Order: sequence, then structure tokens, then C-alpha cells
Amino acid sequence: MTVEVKLADCTVRTLRTTDAESLAQHANDPRIAAQLRDRFPHPYSIADATAFIDLILTKDPLACFAIVVGSRCIGGIGLDRQHDVHRLSAELGYWLGCEYWGRGIATQAIAGVTAWAFDSLDLQRIFAQPYADNLASCRALEKAGFLLEGTLRRSAIKAGIIRDQRMYARLR
Repeated sequence: MTVEVKLADCTVRTLRTTDAESLAQHANDPRIAAQLRDRFPHPYSIADATAFIDLILTKDPLACFAIVVGSRCIGGIGLDRQHDVHRLSAELGYWLGCEYWGRGIATQAIAGVTAWAFDSLDLQRIFAQPYADNLASCRALEKAGFLLEGTLRRSAIKAGIIRDQRMYARLR
């Protein structure tokens, strides 16, 4: 399945093997890795990008996408479908190259992927858990129609620091 969601300032589409160089260039920034899970490597090499793309292209349904401006992959966004009694929910994750911060691109990508997911997948709930101090990410979720459900106190550890997370969700 190939996905392409055209938005005002970007396109969200299926990752391609040709995205590896641009993906690595934009992902290789400690400010991005600091806000993501530990499985997101830093430094982020072309080999990391290639391995990630190869892995994602085997998933069904495909639920991890490139955020593209022009023809360049400048970020990523994806859904992690939950299991068992949570199988109608998916966790949303995303990142954007730093030079594109503050332009509304993340908000557009979040809203676009959410709309696509509710139309294309059997989901009732999409949620995200940004670190509570990542105010820009929290604002992007709110602007995309996600509601704050609460704060998960001391729920994560990143770089040896225990951090709070916020729980945002949007329902079908």
C-alpha cells in the first residue's frame, strides 16, 4: 500500500529508499534525539536511515511515513498500533528537522496522518505522549485537535533524567 497525503506546506507519504540521505541529514541532530525514545539513534547515519526504511517497508499496513517538503524528506511520522484490548488504538510519533520548526508543518502532518488513519484503518483512538517540557510538540498536537488527557508523572527516563509525559488523544 502506498500512501500520499498532500497538505498545504508538506506531503506525508510512504518512505522510499531514496529518502535515506535526506532522512539522515535531518535526523542527525541532538535536539531531535533528545525528544524521542532511546531507540532513535544519535548520531544518525545514512546506514541507520537505510536500515529503518528497509524495516518500515516490510510493515503491513504501512504506518510510518516521510514528511516531505519539495522532494526532500525532512521528518517522519508514524503510528504504532496497539495490541490485545487496546487494538483499536495507535500511538502517534513524529519528528521534524530543526530548520523546519515553527512553520506549522508538524501540526499539518499530525492532522493529515490522523485523518488518513481514521479513514483507512480500523482505529477509534490515536494518542501521543510527548515529554511535558516539549511545549512545541504539545502545541502542535493541540492545534491538530488532540486533547490533553493528563500528565504521566515521572513516567520516562531520558539521558538519565526522569521526565513527565503528557497524554494527548484524538478520538474517531
